[in-house]
Amino acid sequence: MKFLSPDSPFMRGLSTFADAVWINILMVLTSIPIVTIGASLTAAHDAARRSLAAQGHVTSNFFKAFASNFRKSTLTWLIFGPLAVGLVYAWVILQITPLLIPKFAFSILWLIAFEWVWALQARFENAWLSTIANAFIFGISHIGYTLAMLIIDGVFLGLIVASWLYMPQGVLLLLIMGYGSVIMLHIPLLERVFRAYTQPEEMTPSVQQ
Repeated sequence: MKFLSPDSPFMRGLSTFADAVWINILMVLTSIPIVTIGASLTAAHDAARRSLAAQGHVTSNFFKAFASNFRKSTLTWLIFGPLAVGLVYAWVILQITPLLIPKFAFSILWLIAFEWVWALQARFENAWLSTIANAFIFGISHIGYTLAMLIIDGVFLGLIVASWLYMPQGVLLLLIMGYGSVIMLHIPLLERVFRAYTQPEEMTPSVQQ
C-alpha cells in the first residue's frame, strides 16, 4: 500500500493531475469575457509553477496572479489575440500564393512568442512591451525548449483530433484536462531556463535581455 502514501510518486502524480484539471477549469471560467484570456493564461502559469513547487493553494495562487498581472497581461493579449484572428483569417480566406511565406513567418513568430510571454509575465517584473520582446529573445535563443513545448502542444491537439475521429468518448476527458495539463508539462522546461535568472528566495525578479 506504499503507493497510496501521500509522498509516493503515484499520489504526487494524482495530485498534480487534479491541480492541472482545476487550473484548466479556472482558466476557462476566467477566459469567458475573451479580453481576460491573457490574464487567465498568466495566472495559470503562476498557479501551475507554485503547484509543482508545493507553494500555497491553487485557487488562491491563481486569483492572486490573475489580479496582479491583469493590466499587463490584458495589454499583451490585445496584441496576441487580434494577431491570432488575423493569421487564421489569412490562412483560411486569403489563399494567395505570394502571401504564403509571410503567413508562415508571422505564424512561426507568433507561436514562438506565445509559448514564452505568459510564463515571463507570471515569473518576472518588467514593462509589458519588454516582456513581449523578451518572449521573442527567449523563444529564439532557447529554440530547443520552444520546440519541445510546441511538440507538447501538437501532441495534445493531435490526441483531441484522433479522439474526435476514432474514440469520441475520450474527447471529454482531454477537454477536462485541457490546456492546464499542457502548462503543467511546460513548467519544468520553462523553469530550467529561468533558473539562470532567478534566486530561490525571489518570486518576481526582473529579467532584461
